[in-house]
Amino acid sequence: MARYTGPVCKLCRREGEKLFLKGSRCMTPKCSFERRSYPPGEHGRDNQFRRGRASDYLLQLREKQKARRIYGVYERQFSEYFKKAGRREGLTGVNLLVYLESRLDNVIYRLGIADSRAQARQLVAHGHIMLNGRKTSSPSAIVGVGDTVSIRPESMGRTYFKDLRQDFDDRQIPRWLSISPDTLTANVLQLPARDDIDVSLNEQLIVEYYSRR
Repeated sequence: MARYTGPVCKLCRREGEKLFLKGSRCMTPKCSFERRSYPPGEHGRDNQFRRGRASDYLLQLREKQKARRIYGVYERQFSEYFKKAGRREGLTGVNLLVYLESRLDNVIYRLGIADSRAQARQLVAHGHIMLNGRKTSSPSAIVGVGDTVSIRPESMGRTYFKDLRQDFDDRQIPRWLSISPDTLTANVLQLPARDDIDVSLNEQLIVEYYSRR
């Protein structure tokens, strides 16, 4: 399944809430969802008043789709994460979120090196990021406890990273990560707990969705 390349604000409107796919723009009045919170499409404005009670299946499907859109994951990738989560000890839904949070692109976003996960994927894909001292171009790489994430030395002189270091102190970093603002070198201290994952998701609905299949 190809990655969605259309207007991402439509995805927020489809889910009926902000998914923060455009980074800092989502916090300003320019956010499309603030101006048009009704569903996209020709009859979106009318349909928002005609909807009846959603079925359990629809709620489960929408929650799965919302998770995919937040993290920018393909359908097949998401399904594989769910299978791996089910094989790990603990709650499947929480394990799934931990897998998604442990993706390299999400870690770059959580560290404040990128304003959105989409921008983080671009930084990784363009070869600016190193994982454990080796350049990687795979945004889906899974990081583990003790791993080191850094900026490639050849990229540190770019204007983007120079400006980033100057105002980095204002960024909030989750407790399961640490970073040196001077070198933009980060370490994974531990895997995130459910309380560390501040996404508006009901992971149990996703588990129920896959249980029906």
